[in-house]
Amino acid sequence: MVDTGKPLDRLVVDYTEQRLGRIHRAPLLYSAARCGEQILATWQPVQSQAELLTIDAQFVASMGWGHWDLLSGKVTWSEGLSRIFHADVRMPWTLEQLCDALLPDDLTALAEFLSSVLAGEEPAWTRIRFLVLGELRTLDLLGRPVTGTDGRAWALNLVARDLTPQIRSRRRLAETERESDQLRRQTEAERRIADTLREAILPTHSEALAAVGLTVAASYRPAEPDAAVGGDWYKCRLLPDGRVLVAIGDASGHGLDAVARMAQQRHALAGLAQTGASAGEITTWLNELVCSDPADQTATVVVGHLDEDKVLHWADAGHPAPLLLREGRAEPLGTEQRGPLLGALPGYAYETASTRLRPGDLLVLYTDGMVERRGEDVTQGIDRLAQAVASAAPPEPQGVQGVQGVQGVQGVQGVQGVQGVQGLIDALLADPDVAGHEDDACVLGIRVD
Repeated sequence: MVDTGKPLDRLVVDYTEQRLGRIHRAPLLYSAARCGEQILATWQPVQSQAELLTIDAQFVASMGWGHWDLLSGKVTWSEGLSRIFHADVRMPWTLEQLCDALLPDDLTALAEFLSSVLAGEEPAWTRIRFLVLGELRTLDLLGRPVTGTDGRAWALNLVARDLTPQIRSRRRLAETERESDQLRRQTEAERRIADTLREAILPTHSEALAAVGLTVAASYRPAEPDAAVGGDWYKCRLLPDGRVLVAIGDASGHGLDAVARMAQQRHALAGLAQTGASAGEITTWLNELVCSDPADQTATVVVGHLDEDKVLHWADAGHPAPLLLREGRAEPLGTEQRGPLLGALPGYAYETASTRLRPGDLLVLYTDGMVERRGEDVTQGIDRLAQAVASAAPPEPQGVQGVQGVQGVQGVQGVQGVQGVQGLIDALLADPDVAGHEDDACVLGIRVD
């Protein structure tokens, strides 16, 4: 009562005390209410075991009954009915007072119910709503008349059961179901949108890359199984000037907001790449774009170009450096030119580094979901990934003697190469010892054939 502020009305309490060396127990009807800053408590003994059982039954069933003498006007209420209406059992309500507590819309229903009770119709039942101390209460009422020898009703007996707790629970359950249904529809809509974005933003690779001597495969794994795409992205495509654009990035955050920023950054990169600018210049411009975003979010990215001589010219904005698998050993590229996160430092000029690739080299670009784990230094994750890449590396493509130049054989080699690199990428993402599950993860593999 101290916590809720609600009074206790004739609650049965088993009182125990020691008198003259013996334990005495007595059931008491206990009532308590606030009185200013204090609590006023009263109690009285239960008269009989039958009275105790009756009170308990009314309390457990949330019910009570009343008797209205239509000749003398005397009204008698049970403990349960007094509890339902928050009234003193010694001051029960008349029928007129009951009508005053009715909701206006239920006045006709109560009048018809009382008429059917007095007419002796059975069963006489109705569901009525009352406003008690500002609280809406719903009651089931059952009634029967008390008649004299002449058959006329001289008194009225009513039994009431309080349905308010059940109705509240049903209402809360219905609201919860509506909220769950709305959330489910929203989630399904977001998933459909994300699926569409994934197909548009993370496409499969064209044969144009194979024509310039590259085998490319990629895979994406969201942190949440129900999600279709997050803030991670990649891009690998042949540019009109003969260079191959290579990029991987991670827009901070989750959900559709991260997807929207990811799409913005990826499409901005595609447009900037058409200018013929260097990787460092493109990264510098991307940084200005992210810095001007009112969302005030950061991102990481690796941007690079592979020229016709298979030299990788690349820039790094706070992103893990690509791994280079060469002769069975995988190591990260040097990060001397690595710059800050996109969006962290307006006006920063990113530098371009160059790395010459050889036939058989495999370049693995990845997002931080592959190497970051809670409570662990990121260098441990990078070392673990490098070892996994070296262990799972596909064999280098072997030439087919005597049939070189035959288009069908070259096509078979291309398919086998893609399957080998794709198998490595998929194996990395599927291995829980390599790829953590706390963040989205994306891996892009490029092999020089």
